[in-house]
Amino acid sequence: MRQRTTNVPRYGDLTSPEVPRAMRGATLVWPVGGLEQHGPHLPLSVDMDIPDALARQVAAEVGGLLLPGQPVSARSLPQSGGGLYFPGTVHLGGATFITYLTDCLTALSRLRPGRLVVINGHYENEGLLFEAIDGCLPSTVFPDTEVVAFSWWSLVTEEWLGEHIPYFPGWHAEHAGLTETSLMMYLRPDAVRPERPSHASPPPAGVYRHPVDVEEISNQGVLSSATGASAELGERLFWHLVDGIVELLGKPARDTAGQAAAPTGPEHVAPSP
Repeated sequence: MRQRTTNVPRYGDLTSPEVPRAMRGATLVWPVGGLEQHGPHLPLSVDMDIPDALARQVAAEVGGLLLPGQPVSARSLPQSGGGLYFPGTVHLGGATFITYLTDCLTALSRLRPGRLVVINGHYENEGLLFEAIDGCLPSTVFPDTEVVAFSWWSLVTEEWLGEHIPYFPGWHAEHAGLTETSLMMYLRPDAVRPERPSHASPPPAGVYRHPVDVEEISNQGVLSSATGASAELGERLFWHLVDGIVELLGKPARDTAGQAAAPTGPEHVAPSP
């Protein structure tokens, strides 16, 4: 199988005088995640670890620069993340999260990169992330920048799911389930505990109920099943996602003059340790 690239150019390694030249036609890749409970077998960092690994590989594939990840997420909800009934989750309120993202996006727009790629790893972030981008009025704030934002699971094809996960519960219920467990077994096997919890009755999508029966909606915070997870499956999924992202991006970013820029990293950027 293919080898992951971890040493990629990082935006934070630039000096201030290097920024204007480095940004011309550049692709910035920004992983956005969270700190959320993922049952007894996965670390709190799952929603950051997965988009960060994808962002690093995508930056390598397209000659981009890696932005520091955003590790704090929107609120975990019972029907898609187990909610706040399990210890460990750190979150921002929705309005605060949108304001935070809007300020970050506005600051990034001043750099005038050719393209900004945002890879989300936390289910409840998605709508708020899209609202923040759209609320910035991209045609005004990003007049010369292509913005591409998505959650990683949106790039998993129906064909791949049918081949590898025939009894798929829906992405809202895949929290701490087969896909996340497999990806973490491939990306960070040292952080995965031996338990493989299973929950036979995943909650329905788009239904919120109060009061919540925690034992009914999950098994120790797991909404579906981690049974059958493997590093091999995680490896296949990771490269399926990388190829899908590269295909989605499709072409090099465009510089501020509207000319296609070569997909190479900036000069004098030290690789990450």
